[in-house]
Amino acid sequence: MSAEAGPAGPVDTAGAAAGPASPAGEDGYRPSERRLAHEAYRRARARRSALVATASTLLTAVALYLLVVNSPGWAVTRRTFFNLDYARQALPEVLRGLRLNLELMLGCGVLIMVFGLLLAVLRTLRGPVFLPVRLLATAYVDFFLGLPMIICLLVMITGVPALRLTGVTTDPLLLGGAALVLTYSAYVSEVFRSGIESVHPSQRAAARSLGLTNAQAMRFVVLPQAVRRVVPPLLNNLVSLQKDTGLVSIGGAIDAVYAAKIISAHSFNFTPYLVAGLVFIVLTVPLTRFADWLTGRMNRRQLQGGAV
Repeated sequence: MSAEAGPAGPVDTAGAAAGPASPAGEDGYRPSERRLAHEAYRRARARRSALVATASTLLTAVALYLLVVNSPGWAVTRRTFFNLDYARQALPEVLRGLRLNLELMLGCGVLIMVFGLLLAVLRTLRGPVFLPVRLLATAYVDFFLGLPMIICLLVMITGVPALRLTGVTTDPLLLGGAALVLTYSAYVSEVFRSGIESVHPSQRAAARSLGLTNAQAMRFVVLPQAVRRVVPPLLNNLVSLQKDTGLVSIGGAIDAVYAAKIISAHSFNFTPYLVAGLVFIVLTVPLTRFADWLTGRMNRRQLQGGAV
């Protein structure tokens, strides 16, 4: 590379001979021709990928539509499941019943979080003196993890009133909510326990070296880190709870599902069930996307070395 001295300093004659320089930015940086070509290539590939993805999606949608509408039973299916008149009739009733589902989700959700966290803490207690507590908590979790939700609901809604216990409610709504709490607490406790066990033992040891008791170390050091780490799976459990609140309708509680069932029983048309399903989807999708966004955000912060 040769250079000539000038009034303003050395001048790169080789660079001048190579061709016209790229426009400089405000900071004086001039991207090379190779970099500009590479960026243009990447933009072209991105545009091509977007076009291919759009075309393939449209082709798939059209193929599915033609497959459905050309099936032999489409005419009957359209009248039975896609009747706009019955949809307009069912929507107000389904929305009124949906209020019960939302109340169940919020009330049971709070109880599930508290009870699940308690179970997780009991299962992580150390020392031989806590062995009976750990065994009982483990047996509870194992039992309700293996018991189907529908069986638990049937036992609670039909079995508890049969006992005729004094002071025990026979309201199917409350009994169904209790079944949801019993079952989901087992799932949530496992989520909390995984979060507690993911905290490195050095955190607890450092807290103990500062004079904190085991209970204080758990409360002020371990649990705050564990809870932050398990927020995304907890949101996924909340999504599942929101859908499973519809199962309390087997006891006669008029929620969104049972309201659709009543209308379908009178009309012999199943469009109300589709309306109820779409209402649940509208509620569930935003919460699911929020859980995905939160999971991605936490993963990015971990990769960057930030606090969870």
